[in-house]
Amino acid sequence: MTAQDHAEPGPRIVISVDAMGGDRGPVAVIAGLSESVTRHPGIRFIVHGDKAKLNDLIARRRNLAGLCDIRHTDKTVRMDEKPSHVMRNGKGTSMWSAIDSVREGEATVAVSCGNTGALMAVSMVRLRKAPGVSRPAIAIFWPSENPQGNNVMLDVGADVRAEPTDLLQYALMGASYARNGLGLAVPRIGLLNVGTEENKGRAGLKEAHDLITDAAEANRFTFVGFVEGGDIPSRRVDVIVTDGFTGNVALKTAEGTAFYVRRLLEQAFRYSILSRLGALFALTSLRRFAREIDPRRANGGVFLGLNGTVIKSHGDADATGVAAAIKLAYQLAQTGFSQKLAARVASGLPKREDGESAAAES
Repeated sequence: MTAQDHAEPGPRIVISVDAMGGDRGPVAVIAGLSESVTRHPGIRFIVHGDKAKLNDLIARRRNLAGLCDIRHTDKTVRMDEKPSHVMRNGKGTSMWSAIDSVREGEATVAVSCGNTGALMAVSMVRLRKAPGVSRPAIAIFWPSENPQGNNVMLDVGADVRAEPTDLLQYALMGASYARNGLGLAVPRIGLLNVGTEENKGRAGLKEAHDLITDAAEANRFTFVGFVEGGDIPSRRVDVIVTDGFTGNVALKTAEGTAFYVRRLLEQAFRYSILSRLGALFALTSLRRFAREIDPRRANGGVFLGLNGTVIKSHGDADATGVAAAIKLAYQLAQTGFSQKLAARVASGLPKREDGESAAAES
């Protein structure tokens, strides 16, 4: 037995971590945990996966000593496994075990770099949907021009479909997430469409527009109406609501564009001696720009609408990306986000919430 196995619990925030998921495996995950400890001293981890590997990796990180309880699992969910197969055979995997720690109340938030579809499936089976939620959503931070530096967008891939009432639920959940994740008392919500005019878009979007309009005052958010793709990173809105198909396409397009622009800049500044000299003079500005378009900074999609909080880290996340997901988990755990989100959805559909419910989330 190791010291990590006997770490004494204290007045800390506990995060459950699937250490085996993702493309880079436990090396990147443990390195990310190490980065997180230096920034969040009041944090502790339940780490799920191959005990022998994890003992060795954690022992190399002195700042993790006594902060990691290891839960051994024999199996790992592969990135190419079908969610239906994982639902039937996933018990005993590091992903399943990580979700169960939240289910049992041992941890406040679960984090995994693993298979997105499988993670959502296991989360729904083990945590179940919160009362009043018909379809959970995945919410992400999107770099923006707003003072807070990010906007919220949902859904980005939990479900390709979304009925008008689902989009209303996404608006309620997005408002709660913006309050607790970005500190916005009255977030501005926009509904993604092909144009900003009220006569644009399919009938379901127009119905959702009316539902969100009616819910705005009672649920303490401002509805700005329809927004377009160009508004996603803008100052016009704080929360963008859409269906999972559209949101996922937008997300993957933005990630690909960011990497493409970065490669173009690198090639341009290596083109000649003069361009390399120019890069030296502009080094500070270039580093700032690279940081702004780095997807790792906003890593971590939150599964909203479940009886517990689960964060999906990018599958290819390195230590920096994992640390960003842990930072988000830590922040949401501090605010008691899961309970506030459940209260928001329950009170926001369909009647006006009473004073007690509104105060519970403020």
